[in-house]
Amino acid sequence: MNEDATIRIAPDVKLGHNVKVYAFVNLYGCEIDDESKIGTFVEIQKGVRVGKRVKISSHTFVCEGVTIEDEVFIGHGVMFINDIYPSATTSDGSLQTETDWVVIPTLVKKRASIGSNATILGGVVIGEGAIVGAGSVVTKDVPPGTIVAGNPARVLRKIDEAE
Repeated sequence: MNEDATIRIAPDVKLGHNVKVYAFVNLYGCEIDDESKIGTFVEIQKGVRVGKRVKISSHTFVCEGVTIEDEVFIGHGVMFINDIYPSATTSDGSLQTETDWVVIPTLVKKRASIGSNATILGGVVIGEGAIVGAGSVVTKDVPPGTIVAGNPARVLRKIDEAE
């Protein structure tokens, strides 16, 4: 049981060894593997899987349907989206429930880096070792070993190419 009132870790959360969780964090129904760090003001929702040695910086929102593999860096204020056509209500005007929509999964592959304030739409795969520039809006898959940036994010170059 967590004694710190500034950190909410639900009983259904699975934490690996040496996971560091900072203040004002909300975790429920997720799995966070060994040696990962979760910064201040982060929410990680149910069904999310975070790998080993992942750093998730402050003010980040990781919604249901996201899988983050090992050794990934997530910058400050990154937002993941799992619903391409969000709505508060159904066609009859009643509030939506979990049965009224489908989670669109997102995968962040090993050693990828996502810059601060990036938005990652549902249904994309960010390739192994890829870099997403700060402030980018990722609307489609990011190839492994590439740098993308912009709105929408576009490939700038392969990481091993000279600038």
